[in-house]
Amino acid sequence: MRMLVCLLGLLGAPARACQLALVLGIDVSHSIDTAEYRTQVQGLALALRDPVIASTLVEQQVALTVVQWSGAEQQDISIPWQRMLTSRHLARFEAQINALSRPWNNSNTGVGAALQKMLDQFDQVRDCKRRVVDFSGDGVSNAGPLPVDARSRAMAMGVVINGLAIDRVGLSVTNYYRRHVTTGRDSFVVTARGYHDYPRAIRTKLFRELLPPSS
Repeated sequence: MRMLVCLLGLLGAPARACQLALVLGIDVSHSIDTAEYRTQVQGLALALRDPVIASTLVEQQVALTVVQWSGAEQQDISIPWQRMLTSRHLARFEAQINALSRPWNNSNTGVGAALQKMLDQFDQVRDCKRRVVDFSGDGVSNAGPLPVDARSRAMAMGVVINGLAIDRVGLSVTNYYRRHVTTGRDSFVVTARGYHDYPRAIRTKLFRELLPPSS
């Protein structure tokens, strides 16, 4: 009898709601060589293994998708939305990231078009409380529309765009992201000082997105 009561209690317990829908963008434009591409992929997968990040993803029932982007007509939904309901879901997602293949090698940098494609994906996760684009890259837009329209659209949708700027010398990409890409409450840019610094930067970025100051 006691077991039946416990079972009924579990069945009647409300499902935890999705606290965050997060688009993970990976730059695959021509400025990135094969080793730098693998550094992005492996650095992202490694960041998801961090104990605090991993437990928070499951606790918040976060929805994740990966979009690889390059030129104006080149955006690939490489991993469709998946909910991190358990550690098994997270492990499967991490394995899919590690297995990613690069869709383009010699293409331009279409920041505005990439952002629009990423914003389109949120129609599928309307139940999530927060919606964030995690936009990473190493250059300014040189193809397709400028990001101004996508930025305005994100503001109207209530979507936050954060940036991970990969700067080899100086802060040109960081400053570009601050002025033209990021938007929304508590939005920010994290700078990676070259690709060797990307694993640290993406880990820092995920911490801030999962545990924002207002939480």
